[in-house]
Parts: sequence; C-alpha cells; structure tokens
Amino acid sequence: MNGFLELFAEYDIIGAFWMNIRLTILAAIGSFALGTVLAVFRISPVGSLRAIGTSYVNVVRNTPLTIIMVLGVLAVWGQLKITFSSDFELNFFVYAVIALSIYHAAFVCEAIRSGVNTVPQGQAEAARAIGLSFLPAARVVVLPQALRGAITPLGNTLIALTKNTTVAAAASVAEASGLMKTMIEFNPNLMVSIFLTIAIGFCIIVIPMGLLTTWLSDKLAVAR
Repeated sequence: MNGFLELFAEYDIIGAFWMNIRLTILAAIGSFALGTVLAVFRISPVGSLRAIGTSYVNVVRNTPLTIIMVLGVLAVWGQLKITFSSDFELNFFVYAVIALSIYHAAFVCEAIRSGVNTVPQGQAEAARAIGLSFLPAARVVVLPQALRGAITPLGNTLIALTKNTTVAAAASVAEASGLMKTMIEFNPNLMVSIFLTIAIGFCIIVIPMGLLTTWLSDKLAVAR
C-alpha cells in the first residue's frame, strides 16, 4: 500500500491517464469521421472509389501503428517542418491524434461495412425505388441501420484505440506508458506497484467501455 501512495505522491498518474483519455476521445472522433467516408467508398457503385477504400484499408491495417506514429514525427515534422502549434507538447499531441485517427479509421471502416452487410438488401432497393441516389440512400437508409448493427465491432475498435494510445509515447506525448517507463527507471524497487497501477488504470477505463458496448448492442439491435 505504501508503494502505491509513494507513486501517487511523486508522479502525476491521474494526469497521465487523462492524456490517454483525451487522445482516445479526439482520435475516436477523427477515426469515425474518416472511417465512415471510407466505408461509403467501399460500398460505392463507383469502381475507383471502391479501389481507394480497399487500398487504404489493406495498406493501413497491415502497417504497424508505431511506424505511422514515428513517420509523423520524423518525416512530417522533422523533414517537411509541418507544425500545428508553436507549443512543442501540443504539436506532438496533434500528431499523435492524427496518427491514431488514420490508423483506426481502417478498422472503423470495416466495422461499418460489416454493419452494412446486416442491412437487408431490400432496404437499399426500396430507397432506389422512391428515387434516392446512392449517397442519399446511404445517408438516410443504409448507414443508420448499419451503425446499429456495427455497435459491437465499433466498441471493440474503441477499446483497441484506448490501449493503442500508449504508442503515443513514440511521438513524445507524456501519457501513461511513458510515465510508467520513467517510474520504473527511478523506482525499480516499486516494480510490482508500478505495473499494477498502470494495469488497474487501464482496466478502469476499458471495462466500462466493454459493458457500455454490450448494453448498446442489446438495446439498439435491429429486430429481424
């Protein structure tokens, strides 16, 4: 018990986890927006759009997140000198959010596409029968039902995103895993307490997400 109290007294553990939560929220918004666009590309009747969506998903899903994160720092910032703020910490925070959004958008896309597959084909045919073109039909008829059918895979993607925020340490963002490394370096005698603190912290964040996902999936399931 004394080990835990010592860690909380010496380090801003709550602040580090708050950084992970901020990364999760902003990257979730970004990846959902981009992933939805990609999902529309994937189900589009236009072959070139389908090819773009498919290529993005296949390339990004098979690229390690760490590579994307480091690429943003070393290439975009280091070589191209593209910055978003004069504040060093804020600048790298934005890079981390963008990298997380780009990576998880591929998984969001596939989650939504799986939801589209649960929508009866007759729904799209009925939309076309009343004169709706592809985009209005997708926006008004298909996607609302698809999102209800994709709650579980979207929830799983959000959980994965939350845990993957630890990769932001590669972009010099001071989050929980980076703090853990510092604590281990200067307090090796408290190794067990450090690991338990970080593990319990992520459980506190992730477990409610899983419970909420299950509840929403049951609550909003489309009756067949």
